[in-house]
Amino acid sequence: MKHRFFLSFISLLVIGVMALSACAPAAPTEAPAAEAPAAAEPAAATEAPAAVTEAPAAEPAMEPFEMVWYVPAAHPYFEEVRVGVEACEKELGAKIEYQVGPDWQQSSQNQNMEALTAKGSKYFAVYPADASGANSLYEQLVANDVKIINFGSSTLLPTTAAFAVATDVKAAAMYATEKLIESMGGKGNIINVLEVLEDPNTVLRKQGIEEVVAKNPDVKIIQEVAGMKTVEEAVEKINSALSANLDTVDGIITTGYTPTVAVAQVLTEYKQRDGARAIHAVGIDTDAVVMDAIKNGIMDGTIVQNPYGHGYLSCKLLYFMSQGYAPKADSYFVNGGFAYANKDNLETYAKDIQAVTEEINAELEATYLQK
Repeated sequence: MKHRFFLSFISLLVIGVMALSACAPAAPTEAPAAEAPAAAEPAAATEAPAAVTEAPAAEPAMEPFEMVWYVPAAHPYFEEVRVGVEACEKELGAKIEYQVGPDWQQSSQNQNMEALTAKGSKYFAVYPADASGANSLYEQLVANDVKIINFGSSTLLPTTAAFAVATDVKAAAMYATEKLIESMGGKGNIINVLEVLEDPNTVLRKQGIEEVVAKNPDVKIIQEVAGMKTVEEAVEKINSALSANLDTVDGIITTGYTPTVAVAQVLTEYKQRDGARAIHAVGIDTDAVVMDAIKNGIMDGTIVQNPYGHGYLSCKLLYFMSQGYAPKADSYFVNGGFAYANKDNLETYAKDIQAVTEEINAELEATYLQK
């Protein structure tokens, strides 16, 4: 090829002005660009190092992955979820905007998330304010290439959310009820303390509890207590229910954070007043008041959710989606898992639930994603 180049050069000198002046430079100038992949002429060889040298400067620096973490209002559960999100943020070098809404109204969530997308946000991890109402918002946003993952709770199916990373709340409530009945010796009367009936998770927990009780002929729910948004409100309602059933109650089941903290306080005070009746209790989540009550024999145990995993895994899935991955068919629900903590494993339950997160994380691509 080099020999051919010199022949061409000599020919050009001989021809001189007899050739069209515009054609002479055109061939050597345009040919390398058109035939760059196969060119071996000196011009191409000369330009190649320049291309290699300039390539890094020509490529734009990779932008960090950006997403929004959105919750409707402040709640202790969300504080634990945020720890997992922050861990993912650090691992990926991501840019995450943390948004805590003003209330549990879907209208507020709509307004705030629409404003965020108008600013250019494309990836959201969201706790839906309303399981049904959020779907209309999601449909609107997803139609504009926004990706949404529910965490902690699911919107009603079908939904345009890509995933829900959450506890199987019905299964957890059923397991908690089974453990309570076991501690009661397989028989007795239960007070069922629910949190907020408008929450879709509460509805599922109520169903689970009632299904387990129905399978145990010697167990009965003697009162249901619900509708409590603060610990103070829950303490008042649980105290009233306990006073009304003090001679007959054998166990209390609580499936929300707020009533679990409240029942720990109520039963601790009851024992301190030399309450003679043995009242068993199983709750959910790991507030210090609850764990102290278990340690001191006031409560039998608590369901340990995986809020860290809810945050970390939802963030990680959004990152994969930003890299071109899509959900596999029938992979919508990512079960964050749960554990049961009692007096026997107070020192090890945290490791148990962490192991669940690590196992799911290792399986994300193979189990839930495709490209």
